[in-house]
Amino acid sequence: MRRATGLFGGSFNPIHIGHLALANYLCEFAGLDEVWFLVSPLNPLKQHRDLLPDEVRLSMVEKAIGDYPRFRACDFEFHLPRPSYTVHTLDALKQAYPDRAFHLLIGGDNWALFDRWYEHERLVRENPILIYPRRDSHINPDSLPTQVRLVDAPLLDISSTFIRQSLAAGKDVRFFLPESIRSEAARWFAPSAAGHPLR
Repeated sequence: MRRATGLFGGSFNPIHIGHLALANYLCEFAGLDEVWFLVSPLNPLKQHRDLLPDEVRLSMVEKAIGDYPRFRACDFEFHLPRPSYTVHTLDALKQAYPDRAFHLLIGGDNWALFDRWYEHERLVRENPILIYPRRDSHINPDSLPTQVRLVDAPLLDISSTFIRQSLAAGKDVRFFLPESIRSEAARWFAPSAAGHPLR
């Protein structure tokens, strides 16, 4: 039987406890065997002043997930043509890992805009999708296509933007970040740090 593998895409800039708690819930309570943290590469056509280099973000994901056996840090999109649309990423993943049954993980806010996604109809038709709740997203589960399921995961309203802004403002947000990356995240985003890599 193919392993049910959640595909959790994002910039993870940086990864935080909200990401990890959600993925943990989906593994332990929502029927997934694993969750892969699919780190999105920098789009060379766009300006991302605060986006850390690809390998730095991937490394922080690897450190954050530690030895929990049901998580994996994934750099698969680093090696695909860009821009890498989700539908093409899933096509390539299914070809590369035929022993996996990939489930696309998206927030309720993204589901509200899903009709804007590239080839969204094929995405729904060909891939199981799990929707996790986000603030201000109200979804009627009875209105969802057969392949799409709303998951009753805890709502953890934390964002990487909040983490970056807080660190830049000199706030101590240690409990919002995994212990394994706290000092590294502070080095990247804290204000006026000596040798600050983003300055």
